[in-house]
Formats: sequence, structure tokens, C-alpha cells
Amino acid sequence: MNLADLYRDLHQHPELAFAETRTASVAARELRAAGFETTEGVGRTGVVGVLRNGDGPTVLLRADMDALPVEEKTGLPYASTAVVDGTPVAHACGHDVHVTCLVGAARRLAAETDGWRGTVLAVFQPAEEVGGGAETMVEDGLFDRFGKPDVVLGQHVAPIPAGFLGVRPGPAFAASDTVRVVLHGRGGHGSRPEAAVDPVVMAAATVLRLQTVVSREIAGGDTCVVTVGAVRAGTVANIIPDDAELLLSVRSYDPVVRARALNAIERIVRAEAAASNAPRDPEVTVVTSYPAAVNDAEAADRARVALSAVVGAERVVDPGPVTGSEDVGVFATAAGVPLVYWLLGGADPAAFAAATTFDELRHVAATVPANHSPLFAPVISPTLDIGVEALVAAAKAWLAT
Repeated sequence: MNLADLYRDLHQHPELAFAETRTASVAARELRAAGFETTEGVGRTGVVGVLRNGDGPTVLLRADMDALPVEEKTGLPYASTAVVDGTPVAHACGHDVHVTCLVGAARRLAAETDGWRGTVLAVFQPAEEVGGGAETMVEDGLFDRFGKPDVVLGQHVAPIPAGFLGVRPGPAFAASDTVRVVLHGRGGHGSRPEAAVDPVVMAAATVLRLQTVVSREIAGGDTCVVTVGAVRAGTVANIIPDDAELLLSVRSYDPVVRARALNAIERIVRAEAAASNAPRDPEVTVVTSYPAAVNDAEAADRARVALSAVVGAERVVDPGPVTGSEDVGVFATAAGVPLVYWLLGGADPAAFAAATTFDELRHVAATVPANHSPLFAPVISPTLDIGVEALVAAAKAWLAT
């Protein structure tokens, strides 16, 4: 199957975190066909392929596999119509691009063994979206079973024009914390709010006050994002519920800033509950947490040279710190080796035709559908070809010749 058809197939069959059984079987099939020693079920649904080609360094190439609970609205002929337990599912983050590009890179490296020496670890990781997939694979003995790499490499498709790559030394992707808040009220009839403690009002006040965490408690020169992504309470109009739930996403780069934001969230939640005369204390739980993805400066420079050979030096840009998050850094930290994780342009270049500077390009990028949007739709060409070439070139920058 050619890569474009493989991508369309994966796009039409998205799977949620730790349920990527079909995607994993496709990845395993492709790795075996390319000659990799292949193991499935690593970290529940992860797949690892090993290709040994003499003495030399070991390079880990990583792609994440899971999709999102989002209803696709791209209108593409290969759009996802998948529904899981009543919830629409789509590859709105582009992990199908990542899987396809790693399959293509595995094919290329297996076919070009005269041009490199060493070992390639092709890692298809589950559950990036919930932040546990990389850690689960490490806990399942990834490096004990398959060997420790000398570098961890990977890429993320992004709403910058296809044909561009973005790599940044140092903190490249933000740390991520998902926080669950449960506010406890006292239910009652909608006609008699004086006999109840309304958790909906409590939640509304809390959501508004949480907007001051970044605007009033984080210094202007620091970076932090606090987003309330879900508010859940009640069933019908005339019943005041007992409880309300908030789900928060927190992004940061500096551990001190992260701690300050999390402390402020808890303080605000408890204060609003007290102000509402809540019958019991709220629950504030950090559900998932993983650190910032930090690119090793020397390794990023080496990768930049390799990537420049793919698209030209003028098309390898520094995208600045990305407030999106990635757990790929867990692999590098656990192995004690450098990480290089870059952006792969996937947006239609026609949308950027009028941009003449990088600042103008970034302005346009803010207006096109981005990752997690139901309209996110990377163009197949040249995105896939460049993604394959980028992985191969970066891998060969470490693999001995």
C-alpha cells in the first residue's frame, strides 16, 4: 500500500488512547514487511520494531497513534465517521500523519542499509493525548527489552505550510497538567434556589476567577496557559444538581511557574466553594502530568543541518516555544539521552502565498484550522514525503556510515 492510501486508511479508522489495536496491527504489519523484528503489546497497545545493521549508534524514532474525541467536520472524502460509545472520534491532532511517516521512514531505512550502520528503534506509542503512553511503554521495560537509544527523534504535524520544518533548541513543547475539579453543592428544586447550594453558579464563578491565574498571578515574561475545557453539571432545567465538574488544562515551561499556577487553581477553587457556602470541600486532583519536551541544543543543531538538506536551510525555522504538549520527552529522560522533536508543516501552502516574512507566516498560521480543531486537515502532499525524508535524514545524522 502506498503511503497516501495508508494515511487515508488510518484517518478513517481513528482509535482513542490505549484502544489503538487496529492502528497497532497496521504498524506491526508494515514493520514486519520491512524486515524489522517487531513486538506488539508494549505498554498495552504500543509497537516496537528493531532493525539492526551492524555496529553503531541506536536511534529511536517515535510516532504516536491515538486520536481524539472530536467530530470531524473537514468534509474530506476520507473523513472519519467513527463513533465510540456514542462519541465521535477523529485524528484531529495528526497522529495518523506521524504513523504514516514513520512507516515510510522504516521502509526507506530498511531499503538503504548500505548508507548507514547501527540500530533503528521504531516506536509506535499509544495514548499521547492522555499523557500516559510513553511512561507506560517505559514501565513495560522498553529499554531493558529493546536496548537504550543514543538519541530520541520525532516530529509533530502543525498548521505551518507544508514544505517547512520547525526545530527549536531548549524548551520546545510545554509541560502539561490535567486537573479535575469537583464542586459540591446541595441539590434542590429549580424554583427554590434558596433551599439549595447551587454548584452551577459556584462553577461559573470559579471559571471566571480562574482566568486571573495567568493574567494576574504569572509574570508577563513567563509563559502559562490555564484552560477550562469542560464544565459538567445537571440533567434538566428545573433541578439544581448536587455537584459540578470542571476539567482544566495547564501548560507551562518553568517548574516554578507550574507550581504557582497549580497552587492558585486550588486556592481559587476552595475560596469560591467557601464563598458559596458549599456543604463540603471541593476535590482538586491532578489527573495527568508530564514535563516539558526540551530539545538538547547540540542535538538540535545536528538535526537542523540534516533537515536543511531536506527542505533547504531557509525553510527550517525556529517556531518559538510551542504551548502544546508532548510526552515524547519521557523516552529521552528515562534513557538519559538527547531529544530532538520538530514541527512538520502540514497546512496547504496556498493559504500562505501572500506571506513574505516569517512573522507574516505565523500570523496566517493563527488563522488556519489547527490541531484539535474539527476542521484540521493536513494536506497529503508534500507533507507525507517531507515527513518521511525528515525522519530518515535526522536518523542518518546519528547512524554511522
